[in-house]
Amino acid sequence: MQLRSTGKLRPSFSYLDKADAKHREREAANEAGDSSQDEAEEDVKQITVRFSRPESEQARQRRVQSYEFLQKKHAEEPWVHLHYHGLRDSRSEHERQYLLCQGSSGVENTELVKSPSEYLMMLMPPSQEEEKDKPVAPSNVLSMAQLRTLPLADQIKILMKNVKVMPFANLMSLLGPSVDSVAVLRGIQKVAMLVQGNWVVKSDILYPKDSSSPHSGVPAEVLCRGRDFVMWKFTQSRWVVRKEVAAVTKLCAEDVKDFLEHMAVVRINKGWEFILPCDGEFIKKHPDVVQRQHMLWTGIQAKLEKVYNLVKETMPKKPDGQSGPAGLVSGDQRVQVAKTKAQQNHAFLERELQRRKEQMRASTVLPGVQIKEEPLSEEGEEEDEQEAEDEEEPMDTSPSGGLNSRLANGLPAGRAAGGDSFNGHPLPGCAGTPVAQELRAFVEATFQRQFVLTLSELKRLFNLHLASLPPGHTLFSGISDRMLQDTVLAAGCKQILVPFPPQTAASPDEQKVFALWESGDMSDQHRQVLLEIFSKNYRVRRNMIQSRLTQECGEDLSKQEVDKVLKDCCVSYGGMWYLKGTVQS
Repeated sequence: MQLRSTGKLRPSFSYLDKADAKHREREAANEAGDSSQDEAEEDVKQITVRFSRPESEQARQRRVQSYEFLQKKHAEEPWVHLHYHGLRDSRSEHERQYLLCQGSSGVENTELVKSPSEYLMMLMPPSQEEEKDKPVAPSNVLSMAQLRTLPLADQIKILMKNVKVMPFANLMSLLGPSVDSVAVLRGIQKVAMLVQGNWVVKSDILYPKDSSSPHSGVPAEVLCRGRDFVMWKFTQSRWVVRKEVAAVTKLCAEDVKDFLEHMAVVRINKGWEFILPCDGEFIKKHPDVVQRQHMLWTGIQAKLEKVYNLVKETMPKKPDGQSGPAGLVSGDQRVQVAKTKAQQNHAFLERELQRRKEQMRASTVLPGVQIKEEPLSEEGEEEDEQEAEDEEEPMDTSPSGGLNSRLANGLPAGRAAGGDSFNGHPLPGCAGTPVAQELRAFVEATFQRQFVLTLSELKRLFNLHLASLPPGHTLFSGISDRMLQDTVLAAGCKQILVPFPPQTAASPDEQKVFALWESGDMSDQHRQVLLEIFSKNYRVRRNMIQSRLTQECGEDLSKQEVDKVLKDCCVSYGGMWYLKGTVQS
């Protein structure tokens, strides 16, 4: 049975009070009759009139809580007239039906099925004082039994958030032998980054979006950027100097110390060393994961270079297997390093001179033959690429073009036409190959979302795309910059020769700007006019853009159409408009 409400019947004996009042009146009348009725009128007495003082709040509360006031309220309460219905009355039978379950089966009423302990808990819930007496565990403490009841992704996140740095083998031992290593490997990449074969928790896990530094109050975005810089430094070397990190990130010493304590230990007179040894076994066992993480670090490096204005000298590329402390260096060591660099440069210049002499000798014997040699160093490779760009000429299609043809994509035209490959895969000029199709699909999808991109930004997006692909994908075979540029041009895009100022700090990749020329919508003509404007001007005012668009496209051009084409292709900075990716703050 279910009790919905209760009613209280208060007893009232007011008729007895009335009888007592009448009895007192009768006795008073009898007493008055016995007295002398011939008594003279009472003397007139002086009456003093007094006005009551205003009632204070405390006095009012005491009066309201008094027994007399409550009795008065009870007396003033109106009576409620009730109509009684007997046990066998039809109205009683109708109301009694509401106490019974209306469903056809008990399965539909699961709320009524309770165990004895649950029903007892509902009848007598524990008091709040008893709940407070129970010991409460800290929020960052979780037993392994409780941990294993959570989903796998949450288990990995909690472990990495508490441990900060962990080898993959230790993580598998904590999760248990029944857990699939492939699933763990997929989940760990969402919450951690690979540093020297070990997994370090991501910065945005430790510093959520709306948090801030407890030391300086710096927002989480700045903290994540600074900690990413420290993690990236440890991907380059086992040693990091705190003063160098503080000078680059512009963060306080306490924040930088927190970053380093998460993943390193301090060594006297040397700096901070990464806390774990390099896990070479994991690197050999999972090369696909290592390559994907390398792509992610390349994108992070490009972002850090742009934010912190880093130069190449602050980010040396060390050969494989070479590592050492980047701490204090004596004067003799600096002199020795300078001598070594001078000897290396001298040897490089000699080899370069010898190579140029051989090229001149070959061109003297066979004037129509151009020899393509592999560069001897990174500097030579960059120089050869620049020369190839500066000396680009139309391809000779004459019958004797076997000797006179120019190089296509770094290979002779005969080899490119014959279906030769780059890094074991056909060149992107062959539209039917899987690599070319995948690369073409990525380029078209990217330029449909962003109409204007620099080569640097396109490479960053491509690296992020590679990191999201499954292991063993065809695009992991290796895509050169030239292959990427050729695919962009083949996808209906054009290179915009933006006249950068002479003192620009933009890198060569940032100065190569590509734009989607035709997308099939109504804004193609407006966008083409805008791109022609920026092919002659580095920055333009809005009134000039609007007047040129009106002149080329007609007088009926609305403000919304101008705003759309500017939003698709340009950014505003300091009252001027720039193509996306070309503005230098």
